[in-house]
Amino acid sequence: MIRQVAALPYRVRKKGKQVDVLLVTSRETKRWVVPKGNLDAKMSPHAGAADEAAEEAGVRGRISKSPIGRYVYLKRLASGREVKTKVVLFPLRVEIELDEYKEKAERERCWFPAATAASLVDEPDLAKLIAGFRPVEK
Repeated sequence: MIRQVAALPYRVRKKGKQVDVLLVTSRETKRWVVPKGNLDAKMSPHAGAADEAAEEAGVRGRISKSPIGRYVYLKRLASGREVKTKVVLFPLRVEIELDEYKEKAERERCWFPAATAASLVDEPDLAKLIAGFRPVEK
């Protein structure tokens, strides 16, 4: 089983009443996903998730040290084989959207209301995490 970390980039609008989630397209199939990647042994899981958000979605902000949950999906390898992959999801309150970032040419990014974002991702457990997400604002 592969272990990955992911960020759930979000912003709060309309006086705290609307939560928007930033999704990116996957490089191969162009389906909507959250920024994620393999766990780097040199980084804490939440720092790794923040790094993936910067590389894949061009966003920086405050990442929570506590995950909001986990989900499992089948990752398709270059060989065509599928491997069960467990992902730990960390919320990231976006403070900066970069104009230039590492994977800009390979992905699209788009803000969606949380309920819409939940309906666009393919993984049912990820959809539940997004739909049920309520940020703790300080």
